Amino acid sequence: MFAVLLSEGMDPFYQNIASFPTACFTFFLTITVLYWLVAVLGFVDIDILDFDIPDADASMDINPDNGLSTPDVLAGLMLRFGLVGVPVTIIMSLISLFGWLVCYYIVHFLFGVIPDGILRYLAGIPVLIGSLYVAVMITAILIKPLRPLFQKAQQQTVKHVLGQTAIVRTSKVDKDFGEVVLEDGGAGLILKARATGDAVYSKGDRVVLLEHLTESNLYRVVSEDEFSGSPQ
Repeated sequence: MFAVLLSEGMDPFYQNIASFPTACFTFFLTITVLYWLVAVLGFVDIDILDFDIPDADASMDINPDNGLSTPDVLAGLMLRFGLVGVPVTIIMSLISLFGWLVCYYIVHFLFGVIPDGILRYLAGIPVLIGSLYVAVMITAILIKPLRPLFQKAQQQTVKHVLGQTAIVRTSKVDKDFGEVVLEDGGAGLILKARATGDAVYSKGDRVVLLEHLTESNLYRVVSEDEFSGSPQ
């Protein structure tokens, strides 16, 4: 397999993915793959990019003159395109993947007739924008049937996990960062967690899920000893 990738016949492939406009999607797709690898190892939150997005039936004025912050404007755009109801990291991963595929094949089949130089860059701008738009539309369609699954799973999870003991899976859990894993008889549930006050828990510590914060979809946790009233 690696011999095929390194063969001379693959040179056009490398040229396409490393040149404008495909290179833009190649960069974000690479970052996405690296992110998921790091997330699986527990060094970052899986939902690290998540921010508050209104429900799918809500509305938001994204006029830049209305005083909204950049995250508010971005949330409004995502709502307008139907990119809601699933974790932002999944949405961005799908957009990166489909944008890369669409852009690559457009460049592969059409750019051979465009001479090198400024003309390719000028032609690349609408291809980049068009590929992004198509990727957003495909992603919106794919995640639509997934929304009820995520909502139902979240409601059921909140109902059953409060008061249970979980294990810190990230390097730490403090008031700003962290994830825990709750054994459920299977692969385990990975939940966003935050400590109360200035408490800091290390990887492998046992904590109790004390409260669920709906807006940010995370759990307040305390140490198992504190929950049971045992001396530290």
